Order: sequence, then structure tokens, then C-alpha cells
Amino acid sequence: MRTTDLIKEIQRLPMQKRILVIEKTIHSIRKEENTNLLKKAADVLYVNYKTDKELTEFTNLDFENFYEAR
Repeated sequence: MRTTDLIKEIQRLPMQKRILVIEKTIHSIRKEENTNLLKKAADVLYVNYKTDKELTEFTNLDFENFYEAR
């Protein structure tokens, strides 16, 4: 379906349904944008984690037994 056809179909809907279509569309755009931002941030942090020894200094303790203090 072409964009112009889609717009014509939306214009034929009652007002409440048109508003719902707009709300759902905006929600999906925001969700996609947030996902993209989170992925970019994770990629930057991953590079930092791989190159900055201060961030990985304690990883040699990962396999030691951990006992919770009570």
C-alpha cells in the first residue's frame, strides 16, 4: 500500500480511530527511537569496557565464591 492510499484510508476513519492510529504510530516511533539510543549507548560502553582496564580490574574475582554477610 502506498503512503497516499494509507492516508486516504485513515482519513475515512471516525475521529476516535484516527486519533488511536496516531497515538499507536507515535508510540511505535518512540519505542524504536529508544531502542536505537540504547543500542548506541551499549555499543559505546562495550568499547569502553574492552579498552579501559579500570573497568575490568575486578573481573578476575568473578569466579571466586561469594558469601553474603548477614
